[in-house]
Amino acid sequence: MSTSWTVPTLARHKVANGGTPLVMVTAYDAPGARMVDAAGADLILVGDSLAMVVLGYDDPLQVTVADIAYHVAAVRRAKPTPLVVGDLPWMSYHLSEVDAVTNAATLIRAGAQAVKLEGGRKRVPMVQAIVSAEIPVMGHLGLTPQSTHAMGGFRVQAKEVAAARALLDDAKALVDAGVFAIVLEGIPDVVAELITAEIPVPTIGIGAGPTCDGQVLVFHDLLGFEDRLRPKFVRRYANLGADGIEAISRYAADVRTGAFPADAETYHTSAEVAAALRAR
Repeated sequence: MSTSWTVPTLARHKVANGGTPLVMVTAYDAPGARMVDAAGADLILVGDSLAMVVLGYDDPLQVTVADIAYHVAAVRRAKPTPLVVGDLPWMSYHLSEVDAVTNAATLIRAGAQAVKLEGGRKRVPMVQAIVSAEIPVMGHLGLTPQSTHAMGGFRVQAKEVAAARALLDDAKALVDAGVFAIVLEGIPDVVAELITAEIPVPTIGIGAGPTCDGQVLVFHDLLGFEDRLRPKFVRRYANLGADGIEAISRYAADVRTGAFPADAETYHTSAEVAAALRAR
């Protein structure tokens, strides 16, 4: 089960030092947050993945700071135990340190306890500015979905030696800038293993193999709500999408045949009142 994590305790949490792997799951509303909390996760990520799995977009580039803040607030109203991290969306931290701090503050005011942003060394000034504003920052390296056009799609990164070494340098630069953890996405397991061993803050993998200090999956992927895409790294732990369709189909059939609502699902008044009303 999760504990009431703080950023300082998380920043020191390494499997190599005897820690249990961290569990992070996305959530976008109060019911989802309550489920993730009850299941014992350590962190909740209100991710820009909500663009695809909740808002119906094809990529995360359409989501805004206002969108993320709205969903962060919904998650925090559930009062979950896991630490809540809000994703800084595309173009919310790319132009200036002022933008980065302002937008990070918006998510904190909405209820996030930390923010996450993508990118390596070129994001160091933004990370430093946000951390200087006393806002904890989680990094994100490897396959960074907000860079999907520049990367030519959702492709595995750092497959060659030079690219792997550059990614390690990025990770070290982010640590020096003050991040308390780094998500590693879509990279070979050996690269994730190297980075995890070389940096003092925890790594949280998604498509990065088993040697990270934790793992994250999207709520809709692991529960089987999302079936348009199924990346290799996703493991389905339920098939709630199909179960939901079957349940709604049975409901529709009961409505059409008159089987729903039944007497047990109907409110009644007294026989006298009913008779009087019908007499009219």
